[in-house]
Amino acid sequence: MKKRFNSFFSFLSRAKRFVCVLLIVCFIPPLWLYADVSEKYRTLAKQTGVIYGSSAEKRILAWRRLIDDSKSLSIVDQLTQVNNFFNQMDFVDDIKLWGKEDYWATPIEFLGMQAGDCEDFTIAKYFTLRELGVPDEQLRLVYVKALTLNQHHMVLAYYHKPTSIPVLLDNIDKELKPASTRNDLLPIYSFNAENLWLSKEKGRGVLVGGSSRLSLWTDLNNRLNTITN
Repeated sequence: MKKRFNSFFSFLSRAKRFVCVLLIVCFIPPLWLYADVSEKYRTLAKQTGVIYGSSAEKRILAWRRLIDDSKSLSIVDQLTQVNNFFNQMDFVDDIKLWGKEDYWATPIEFLGMQAGDCEDFTIAKYFTLRELGVPDEQLRLVYVKALTLNQHHMVLAYYHKPTSIPVLLDNIDKELKPASTRNDLLPIYSFNAENLWLSKEKGRGVLVGGSSRLSLWTDLNNRLNTITN
């Protein structure tokens, strides 16, 4: 009988050790989550986790690892990686998510909520590619009408050369495609950090001034600077 009790207590001891290890694995973030992520963004990830939950912290860290891991890739692979990463998020209208008809979220807010509308997908991709070193003049956020859905939409355009047909990054049609094949989209206007263009039937559009004319864009940049600085 004594041997049985000893065997039973030995089993309990092993079981406790197993449970402790399991709890550590499940609830303490593994070290690889923090590899190659600067102290600034580790702090930002933790702050985001406090606001949006622990899974949001992991998404911020995954985003920073994406940037670190993609710096040495070709531009085609960078576009693909960034497009695929953010297209994992859920589409939710602003009114449901933020209680506003139109709200342009920062990449931090977008990843924190793990959801957003087409503008949020596009904005997050734009800022990520800028961090990867893609020149601003090669990128445009393009406001379009999605003819099939009969609604307004936004996509990100990448121009390899000033006169080239841009490649579009989109959360509806998730495959990278040249704009010439997207007959379902009707361009209305486009912009980047500096300029604003009204679209025309052919070409890159007509320059009508600075992108600061877009109040939502200005507000977004002010909030992003506050968060990251």
